[in-house]
Amino acid sequence: MIELFDPYSIPEVLVFLSKGLGMTLFIALISICLSFVFGSVLGIARYLGKGPAAKLAALYIDSVRNIPLLLFILSFRLLLPSVILGIRIPDKAVFSGIVAMTVFTSAMVAEILRGGLNGIPKGQWEAAASQGFSRYKTLRYIIFPQALRKILVPMLGQFVTCLKDTSFLQVVGISELMMNATIIMGKFKYSYQVILLYTLVALAYYGANSAVLTIAKRIKF
Repeated sequence: MIELFDPYSIPEVLVFLSKGLGMTLFIALISICLSFVFGSVLGIARYLGKGPAAKLAALYIDSVRNIPLLLFILSFRLLLPSVILGIRIPDKAVFSGIVAMTVFTSAMVAEILRGGLNGIPKGQWEAAASQGFSRYKTLRYIIFPQALRKILVPMLGQFVTCLKDTSFLQVVGISELMMNATIIMGKFKYSYQVILLYTLVALAYYGANSAVLTIAKRIKF
């Protein structure tokens, strides 16, 4: 058993994969939180009106949805500066990865939210107006909470996809789970070692996504 992952020991493999999993969760968590905020703004802007804000939101969403995530990852890695507004970015690779994941996932979140908002009967706007609710208060207290309940399942699915998509970040050298597994695999001599290694990686992704789903399902809107 000691030579299972020769030339590495089992603890060395587990520790290295754990560090990669930590980076994966870190990037996914920040990207999901930012995507929910920006995606909600985009989705509401597209749902509410036909003015410039709605047109810009539609342009953004349609453009991003038709471009592969990998292209965003490579582009932001190459184009983002090391210093922004006088502040030096401590880890440009991770920062650009978070930006790319956020830009891409925000468009998906916006469309999911818009679908949920469209599912709320228009009569509720009229009923709220008859009770003296402003347009903002109707959206904030009546429409938005109902839409969130409707989109919970597809939104969770998008968040799980976001977590899995972090595996693309290995192309820019970020030490996430898949990247660390690839580094370890480079010194393996036997195919069974590779199979065992990627079985561990699959279990790690499964466990992480299951945890995300379990936590999210406990959230009540």
